[in-house]
Amino acid sequence: MRFPPAFLEEIKARLPMSQVAGRRVRLKKQGREWRGLSPFTSEKTPSFYVNDQKMRWFDFSAGKNGNIFDFLMETEGLSFPESVERLAGEAGLALPKQTREEEERERKRAGAGEALEMAAAFFEARLQGAEGARARGYLADRALTPALQTEFRLGYAPRDRHALRDHLAGKGVDLDTMIEAGLLIHGEDIPVAYDRFRDRIMFPICDARGRIIAFGGRALEKDAQAKYLNSPETSLFHKGACLYNHHRARLAAHKSDRVIAVEGYVDVIAMHAAGFAETVAPLGTALTPDQCELLWRMAEEPILCFDGDRAGRKAAFRAIETALPLIGPGRSLRFAFLPEGQDPDDLVRSAGAAAIEEVVAAARPLVDVLWTRELEAQSLDTPERRAAFERRIYDALRPIPDEALRRLYREEMAGRLSTLFGRDRARAEAPTRRAFDRGGRGGAPRGPLTASPALARSPLFSANRAGGPAPAPSPREALILLLIVNHPSLIAEQAEALAELELDHADTARLRDGVLAAAAEHAEDMRRELERRGLGKSLRDIEARTPPNWCAAPDASPLDAGHALRQALALHRRARALHREMRAAEAAVAADDLADDDRERNFARLRDIQAQLSALEGAEAAIEGFGEPSGRQTRSV
Repeated sequence: MRFPPAFLEEIKARLPMSQVAGRRVRLKKQGREWRGLSPFTSEKTPSFYVNDQKMRWFDFSAGKNGNIFDFLMETEGLSFPESVERLAGEAGLALPKQTREEEERERKRAGAGEALEMAAAFFEARLQGAEGARARGYLADRALTPALQTEFRLGYAPRDRHALRDHLAGKGVDLDTMIEAGLLIHGEDIPVAYDRFRDRIMFPICDARGRIIAFGGRALEKDAQAKYLNSPETSLFHKGACLYNHHRARLAAHKSDRVIAVEGYVDVIAMHAAGFAETVAPLGTALTPDQCELLWRMAEEPILCFDGDRAGRKAAFRAIETALPLIGPGRSLRFAFLPEGQDPDDLVRSAGAAAIEEVVAAARPLVDVLWTRELEAQSLDTPERRAAFERRIYDALRPIPDEALRRLYREEMAGRLSTLFGRDRARAEAPTRRAFDRGGRGGAPRGPLTASPALARSPLFSANRAGGPAPAPSPREALILLLIVNHPSLIAEQAEALAELELDHADTARLRDGVLAAAAEHAEDMRRELERRGLGKSLRDIEARTPPNWCAAPDASPLDAGHALRQALALHRRARALHREMRAAEAAVAADDLADDDRERNFARLRDIQAQLSALEGAEAAIEGFGEPSGRQTRSV
C-alpha cells in the first residue's frame, strides 16, 4: 500500500522519536539528544541516540539509523505498512483509503505545490522589477537587506487583478490548480476568478521540509482592508498547524537548545539577521495546541516574546490558556516581554542584538505569568477579593493533565499565597501597616516595607539590595566566574553578556575582567594567566565560595557547563532587575502624595516582586543542588 507523503509526515509530527524509542530503550537526556543502550547489540556504554528535532535515531554500535517507522521494523520485525498502521493508530490518525478520489486529491496537492513554487518565483522577479520599487523601499526602511530578501524569498504581488493568474496559465497551470493552491479568489458570485494577493509584499510560508505551502502578504496601501493577509486553508496549508520559518529554525534551535516565537514575519527576519536564527512566528494567530507541539519538538521551554503593553500581556495570558492542558515534565513555556511600544524589529534596529538577548534572558516561567495574570485581575483590598483571588489561582491549575506537576504547581502557589497573605507576611509588614494606619486616611507610611524573614536572609534578596558593595561574593557570582575559568571555551559565546554583567563584589568584577582579557589574548592556561595577573587569591576565594557543582568542574561536559552558565547569567540578570523594581516600588509606597488606591496597588506590586524573588531563590537553590555528592543531576531550572 502506498501512503501519501503528507500522511507519513503528519504521523512523525505527532509522535516524538523519543516517545516511540523510549518504549523499548531506557533513554536519558543528554544535551539536546536522548541516549541509551543499543536495542540491537549487547553493550555497557550507551551508543544509541535519539534526536527529536531531526525525527531520527542513530545506533553507532549496530551501524543503523532511521525514523520511527524504521525503528519498529528493526526492533519488532514489522513490515512498513504494519509499522505505519501501528503508529497511525497511536497518533490518532485514520489510514487513508487508496481510492480514486484519494489519488486525485494527492495529484492535486502535488500540482498545487508546483504552482506555489512558480508563484514564489513570479513574486520574487516582480519585487526586483520596476513595479516593485515601492516595496523595495519599504523593505529597506525596515532594514531588510537584499541578501535577506533573497534568503527568505520575499516578493511583490502586482496591483493587476490577473497578473499572477495569467502568468501561471502561460506556464500551463490550470485554474483548478491555482484555486487548490489558494492563489485565486473565486466563487459562484464571482464570474472571473482573480488574484488573491495584490499590491502586497509577499512572504512565502514553508512546511518543516522547506516546501512552500502558502503565502503571507503585507499591504502597502495604508487603507487596505487587511494589513496582513494569509493564504486560505488548503489541502497543503493549515494555519493553526504551521510556524513561519519553522524549517530554518529547527536546526538553529537544535544548536542553541532554545526556540523563540515572535508575532510577525518581519520580526522573525529581523531576529534571524541579529543572530537569533531559532525564531519562528505563529502566522498572526493566537498560539494553537498544534503550534505548541511543534515548538516543544524544538525545545523543552520555548520562549514566547510579546510586546510589553496591555495587548502583549493579554496575548501571553491567552497562550497560558492554550498551554496549561498540554504542559508536563519537560514541556513548558517561558515568556519574554519587550519594552512597551517596541516589537523585536524596532528593538533590533534601535539597540542591537544585546538588547534582544537581555529580553530573552529575562524570560519568565509560565508559573510567574499565570500568577501575574490572576494578580492583575482585580484589587485585593478586601477579604472577599483576596478569597476570590485564591480560588482563581487554584481553579486555573485544574487543566494541568499531569498529576505530579499539578501538585507541584499547587504547592508553588500555596507558597506564594502564604508570602502574600500568610502569617509571616503579616508579621513582617505589621510595622509598616501600623505606621500607614497612624498616618490617617491617605497618609504616608512612616517606615520601609520589609521582606519576610526567610526572603531577607536569602543571597538573592540581600545581594546589593541597597546598591552598595556586597561584603562577600554571592554563590551565584562565584559560580559564574568558576564556570568561565574552568571552561574558557564558553567565553566567546557569552563574551558580551559577561562584559556587561553587573557584579556586586569587587573581587568578582576584577576576576571577570582578568578572564576576559586573558581570553582576548588567547591564553593557553587560564589559571596560570590569572596567577600572573595577581588574581590567584581572588580565584581561590571564589572557589571557596562556590557550592559543589558538577557542571563547573574542569572535566564536566561543555554542554552541561554552558547550560549552567546560561541559567546562572539569566538568574543574575533577573535578580538585579527585580531588586531595581523593588526599590522603585518601595519609593512609590513611601510617596507622600499617594492616594489610598494607588498605595494599595503598590503594596500588591511589592508583594508580587517579593514572591518572584522567593521563586528565584528556589531556582538558584536548584542550580546549587547540581553538585550533590549523590550524583543527582537536577535539570528543573
